[in-house]
Amino acid sequence: MPAEPADGAAETAIETRGLEPVPDSERGGRVRELVPTWVAANISVLLLTMGAGLVIFNKLNIWQVLVVAVAAPVVSYGIVGLISIAGKRGGAPGMALSRAVFGQRGNLFPGALIWVARWGWETINAVSGAYAVLTVLDLLFGVRSSTPLIVVTLLFFVGCTFVVSGLGINALRVCSTWSTYLFGAFSVLVLGYLVFTTDWSAVFGKPAGSSAMMIAGIGTIAAGGISWVPSGPDFTRYLPRTASSKGMVGATIGGAGVVVLPMVLMGAVMAVGTPDLATAQDPVSFIGELLPTWIAVPYLLVALVGMLLINSMSMYSAGFTAQTLGIKVPRAAAVSVNAVISLVFGFLLMVVATSFFGSFISFLTLLAVAFSAWIGVFGVDMLRRTAYDGPALLDTTRTSAYWYKGGFAWQAMTAWALALVVGLLFTKVDWFAGPLASTWIGENGLGWAAGILTSAVLYAVLPRTAPVEQAAAGERELAGSLSI
Repeated sequence: MPAEPADGAAETAIETRGLEPVPDSERGGRVRELVPTWVAANISVLLLTMGAGLVIFNKLNIWQVLVVAVAAPVVSYGIVGLISIAGKRGGAPGMALSRAVFGQRGNLFPGALIWVARWGWETINAVSGAYAVLTVLDLLFGVRSSTPLIVVTLLFFVGCTFVVSGLGINALRVCSTWSTYLFGAFSVLVLGYLVFTTDWSAVFGKPAGSSAMMIAGIGTIAAGGISWVPSGPDFTRYLPRTASSKGMVGATIGGAGVVVLPMVLMGAVMAVGTPDLATAQDPVSFIGELLPTWIAVPYLLVALVGMLLINSMSMYSAGFTAQTLGIKVPRAAAVSVNAVISLVFGFLLMVVATSFFGSFISFLTLLAVAFSAWIGVFGVDMLRRTAYDGPALLDTTRTSAYWYKGGFAWQAMTAWALALVVGLLFTKVDWFAGPLASTWIGENGLGWAAGILTSAVLYAVLPRTAPVEQAAAGERELAGSLSI
């Protein structure tokens, strides 16, 4: 099976490794490679729209937006970085490592929920990418949007996403690095234009909003980062076991923060000149209205590459998740399922939905809650575990060291299920409101935080599952020595 050689360079363009752990001899990755990875994961014009939403909906001033833009990536990508440490320990994708926590059968439940949640994330990005293509066509050729053109642009965007994600980790690394340079250069250009054309007295003269809305804003921006937490180990499994854990966390936060901070701030500044920005059905075309064509077109094209990479990274991880659910197909084939779903839901969102921003924020909120229950359980387990049994991760039969009782680790399943309920109790979105949504936690948009805390505390206090994996590993080692 082709794989990466020791120096980290790819022997082939297409990654063929699936759920199986990466051997130590093939771990040639470097911590600094995580920086462009997480830069690319955030190259999206949706951050501009979200920054505008902080001003228009949350009623925050520019200084409060600055606090949100700093705190959100530190909180969310700090968690991503911490969970990513499991990748270097086990050398396997995050949802494969999750089998050691929930059991071979138990892992199907959080795995299925996370897989379904990714459908929405990929749909949102596919729609944003399609809108970017439509805006460029309008700016350059005066071509107006229509239903047939929407279908064509969605097909184009999702098709490109499928190709890149199907190639694997090596293609993602190359694309991430170059898109980082290009997007950074054009973002500086846009920032410079805003500096000289913005009514700064109006920006700094805006009164402050409430503390509750500022905390809720942190949760909204952080939700995007939280959605990457289960995928963190997918991008660190090629790192050697000796890689610095602090360096991994720092590179993850730094890579995300260098994009989130300026993008959210630029969105807030743009909202002063375009107050209807956050309520627009099309979250991208405003760029063509605010910026001259010679800046808007290349900026949108580069952002389009970024959004393509975000979806490619998500589909890359979704392929692993599908495999952990027992879908016995190659990872590239598993990715195609998500591609088709993105097309269908993307069409519905662009043609049928009446409010993109409302649907987007509602989805982000529910996404964070759905992932938070898993995060608390997996995080506490990481504190107790320093290694994973590779063969046991792949063994889905009763002989697996991670079979536990009937295939379930009841402690993890109990903590996860109860935390999921608690998170929803405090959550309010356009389509749903929990009975505790009017409390302080609910009003501050902290349902996801309540989910993480609940699952972590419950899993920590419940009796630990016997370390069957250690005994099983010892038995395999003994059997191997006797057969020599």
